[in-house]
Amino acid sequence: MSTVTLNIDDRKVTIPAGTTVLEACRMNNIPIPTLCHDPELTNSGSCRLCVVEVEGMRSLSPSCVTVATQGMQVKTNTRRVKEARKTVLELLVANHPLDCMTCQKMGDCSLAQYAYEYGVKDDVYPGERRNVCLDDSNPFIVRDSNKCILCGKCVRVCEEVQGRSVLDFYQRGFESLVGPAFGSDLSQSDCVLCGSCVSVCPVGALTEKQMIGKGRPWEIKKVQTTCPFCGTGCSFDLNVKAGEVIGVTSNPEAPVNGRALCVKGRFGTDFIHSPNRLTAPLVKKDGEFVEVEWDEALDLVASKLRAIKSEYGADSIAALSSAHCTNEENYLMQKFMRAVIGTNNIDHCART
Repeated sequence: MSTVTLNIDDRKVTIPAGTTVLEACRMNNIPIPTLCHDPELTNSGSCRLCVVEVEGMRSLSPSCVTVATQGMQVKTNTRRVKEARKTVLELLVANHPLDCMTCQKMGDCSLAQYAYEYGVKDDVYPGERRNVCLDDSNPFIVRDSNKCILCGKCVRVCEEVQGRSVLDFYQRGFESLVGPAFGSDLSQSDCVLCGSCVSVCPVGALTEKQMIGKGRPWEIKKVQTTCPFCGTGCSFDLNVKAGEVIGVTSNPEAPVNGRALCVKGRFGTDFIHSPNRLTAPLVKKDGEFVEVEWDEALDLVASKLRAIKSEYGADSIAALSSAHCTNEENYLMQKFMRAVIGTNNIDHCART
């Protein structure tokens, strides 16, 4: 593999050819702020927060789209660079709601983090602010366009990862927004409710409805687990507060799926603490279901299966297994049907 050597903040670094300056900095633990960049998406260079000074160039260069070259001299923390970044943040804050105390994203908001680091004030550029109605029509996602910073990450993840192209920019200038075609609601679009847009949003423009008001990031314990809805093996982080699962966030380090999840995996956790969930076996007695011990319930099932097999034959019985169970449990189910009951009438809810 061919390499190039450049100088970043008086440090000589060697990186693979074709690497951007931003990637080179992150490979060498040199901090660069970004709002529109994501390693899984194409580089757009739209937020201009990652600008650096490159010797020989008159203007500051966005490091996410500037390819490092042999002998390049880069400065990432000069006064000129810091002033440019602060100005970008001031312009964003000038048209951003400052309801941070009640915003669900607080504690995990990149804009708030960088505004704090660069000492940004809210009164530098007074003037008109966006006033767009909240889109609460989607059953799982709340879209607040007033908080959108037009980074385009949701647009790119929808197109490049999910292949849906539901979201895009529309209108122009100060009126620019991101959303489905013709400014329609998410509920009226072809959105498949995967939630990938939520996972990449750096601010509070896109939030998971079921987690709003349930807890702050520093109150939540994340437990990595495997999704039970099918046999693909996707994994994600359960968000747990006070011993209760309040939602799911995707884990970029997940070996099978990365950050991608389907609607069931990302939003299908309400059954865990549902009051309608069965927690003990029920047997109908005198026309009503009553709780019984497991031994009694299993004895009843065994006697019923034995009677049906004796009267109608083994092929009169069938079993449908579940993807919610482990592979071992599904193996035992088919073994039970074939070896004990004596039939091949066994199927699986996730078989396609």
